[in-house]
Amino acid sequence: MTLTQVRRFALSLPEATEEPHFDRTSFRVRGKIFATAKPSETHLHVFVGEAQREPTLAMHPDHVAKLWWGARVVGLRVELPNAPASLVKELLTAAWEAKAPKALRDRPATPPR
Repeated sequence: MTLTQVRRFALSLPEATEEPHFDRTSFRVRGKIFATAKPSETHLHVFVGEAQREPTLAMHPDHVAKLWWGARVVGLRVELPNAPASLVKELLTAAWEAKAPKALRDRPATPPR
C-alpha cells in the first residue's frame, strides 16, 4: 500500500481525522492517535496492543517490526511496500478500535472513495 491508500482507508473509519503530529501525519479518532507516518518514508506506525502485535510479528516478520517508545513497545512499524493490503487494513482497524469509544466501534465504516 501507499500512504495515499492508507489515508483513504484510515479516513473511512468512523470519525477518523488526519492531523499533523510533529514531522508526521497522524490518524486519530476523537483526538486519540491510532497511526502515524512520515510522508517521505515508506513505513507506517500503527498503535496496536500486545494481543494483536505478537501474532502479527510471528506471522509477518518480513513486513512488521516492534515499534519502540523508549524502553517499551507501543505498536508496530509496518513496511508499506512489502505488507499485504489486507494486513495493513486489519492493523489500522485494530488500532482504531483500541482508541475509539464503544459507540463508534459499533458503527460500520464508510466505504473508501
